[in-house]
Amino acid sequence: MVAAVLICDDSNLARKQMARSLPADWQEKISFAGHGQEAMEVLKRQPIDLLFLDLNMPILDGYEVLQAIKEQGIPVKVVVVSGDVQPEAHERVMSYGALDFIRKPVSAEKLGEVLQQFTAAHTEQDSQKVLERALNANLLSNNFALDPILRDVFQELTNVAMGQAGDLLARLLKVFVKLPIPNVNVIEVSELHMAIASVEQKETTSAVCQGFIGGGVSGEALLILNDSSFVDIAKLMKYEGRINAKTELELLMDVGNILIGSVLKGLAEQIDMSFSQGHPVVLGQHAPVSEMIKANAGRWKRTLAIEISYGIENYNINCDLLLLFTEDSIKTLNYKVQFLLEE
Repeated sequence: MVAAVLICDDSNLARKQMARSLPADWQEKISFAGHGQEAMEVLKRQPIDLLFLDLNMPILDGYEVLQAIKEQGIPVKVVVVSGDVQPEAHERVMSYGALDFIRKPVSAEKLGEVLQQFTAAHTEQDSQKVLERALNANLLSNNFALDPILRDVFQELTNVAMGQAGDLLARLLKVFVKLPIPNVNVIEVSELHMAIASVEQKETTSAVCQGFIGGGVSGEALLILNDSSFVDIAKLMKYEGRINAKTELELLMDVGNILIGSVLKGLAEQIDMSFSQGHPVVLGQHAPVSEMIKANAGRWKRTLAIEISYGIENYNINCDLLLLFTEDSIKTLNYKVQFLLEE
């Protein structure tokens, strides 16, 4: 990201040295102030993302600038750069809301750490603004339409995770797995059955659900398997016994463990998270999808749903995997997506 920077120091040399230390692509967006009052005038006149602020200056010193910024609610991140390295000076500026404190002469290593810290904080702030705009536009209402950029990112993340899961399944069963384009949207639970486009309503299904949680994100993975798939799944898994309800349940659990575990692992790795998975819960066997969704409607409300429909070439095997993220998880996922877009 390229930030709008203001360097405030009563020393011309210090201002130039600070400017030269910043990234080359930031140079065109750097402004300067020779004392605190001048800095406040710049902050009121134009948007500034990051202020490098000296403490000991005439007219208005650094402490007074920090206090004015806090009182007036000016949205700028402040890094104090000073030769005054007393513990009390550090504590005081941090209590006024400074992002960090750099002692003079400026260390390149320390500056690098501060810029990383600023980038993370600034990205989070931008992500919050994206979410607030979505809320203000009623995008999380019944007429929610996921932002195309976010949908594209979620879809690409799912593509990678889906491919890893398909590869694992293909190697285990020695088959070719047909991978679809995943569907990503935010839906009401009343619309959930409509999201499972590939499952024909006339065919009965069996389903298992497994919760997951990690790093501010939680949800449930729902695996729905057409009952007609069990015969071929049993053949591919070299099962030679009689197929009954118990056998079908074991096969359902096996397929669920493979697909749910590998898809969640693939997603977690891409967004730098880790998920803990709960115990699988059987939602139903040999029932229409609509009945199972209706019976378990209390489990979900509005949700970010990612649908993956798997098929296996030359076999009558079809299953749908839905990742149902809680509404509260959308905020954290937005943050993660924004970090990916910034990289």
